[in-house]
Amino acid sequence: MPLQEHHQIVSVDDHLVEHPRVWQDRIPAQFRDEAPRIKEVNGMHLWHYDGQVFPTIGLNAVAGKPRDQWGLDPVRYEDMIPGCYDPAARVKDMDLDGEQAALCFPSFPGFGGGTFFRASDKKLAALCVQAWNDFYIDEWCGTAPGRFIPLAILPVWDIDLCVAEARRAIEKGARTISFPDSPVPLGLPSFHTDHWDRVFAVAEEAGMPLSMHFGSSGKAPSTADDAPFAVAISLFGCNSMYTTADLLFSPVFHKFPGLKVALSEGGIGWIPYMLERLDYTWERHKYYTGVNQEVRPSDLFRRHIWGCFIDDEFGIANRHWIGVDRITWECDYPHSDSNWPLARKRAAETLADVPDDEVHQIVELNARKLFRFDG
Repeated sequence: MPLQEHHQIVSVDDHLVEHPRVWQDRIPAQFRDEAPRIKEVNGMHLWHYDGQVFPTIGLNAVAGKPRDQWGLDPVRYEDMIPGCYDPAARVKDMDLDGEQAALCFPSFPGFGGGTFFRASDKKLAALCVQAWNDFYIDEWCGTAPGRFIPLAILPVWDIDLCVAEARRAIEKGARTISFPDSPVPLGLPSFHTDHWDRVFAVAEEAGMPLSMHFGSSGKAPSTADDAPFAVAISLFGCNSMYTTADLLFSPVFHKFPGLKVALSEGGIGWIPYMLERLDYTWERHKYYTGVNQEVRPSDLFRRHIWGCFIDDEFGIANRHWIGVDRITWECDYPHSDSNWPLARKRAAETLADVPDDEVHQIVELNARKLFRFDG
């Protein structure tokens, strides 16, 4: 049975483009001159921060543009439709496509706050992290309660600050934390250490999932420097494959049996093969590789990890190998993989042969349960 009109749909991965007042209105006065700001240079709006100039204000924010213009990142706010940066306008765009609620990841800070991680002034960077969280939870989500899922980023370079900001964000109403899909490319300790235990413990105690967006480590799939960008785009899901294997063979879920991880923008079609391969590897190599010998990786996956898809017919056809309760949907507005303003129509086509109760789980109920978001 296809997606019905009475079904609400919830996107677990959309994006927003920040306005400079995000930081100018929230950073203490003595730091404001050094906070991220927009300056006009040769007719372009460019971010200036930490002695650097960032070449785009809204990477891939191409919603509403013809496909033959998708390679051109916006250089001025006027180049984007207002829904990219204005929460009230975003709600109108969501209504246009029949999308009830959305989880929005940051743009300028990076999906997991990597821009601030790389900054030289870490005191200012920590203030910038707090300011973004305050903006997103209080202003963006506050503009339309029940329509946006509150998310927070963390100052991952300092574990004490990390824990403190996680707790602060939870008190403010955050329902998930955007966490690097692999800390190692950032020069941070891996999932195989105890470095992150305090953060994981806070998340587990709060029942709050970690949202691991592909590329939040600062590293996207690549083959050759001269390969067309289409190669990297087609391989984006590989980041989530790496994350899945890394987590399932790490001590993380054994130490934190209530911890939940949402793989953001990684697709789902690869999951059946990956689980089969992980189990095969575990059966043959568990006795000498230092991994847990009691729990099969596929069983661990179905207790702790969720995937999401934009357009994944193979994944939907093989949903029972994944677990229907492990699958969520995403719109990816305003990026070029999004089907907006026909995302709901395309989801209905993809789910046309799926029973109504499973459709309801995939497009709404799984996300609401995972993020404890009643709307």
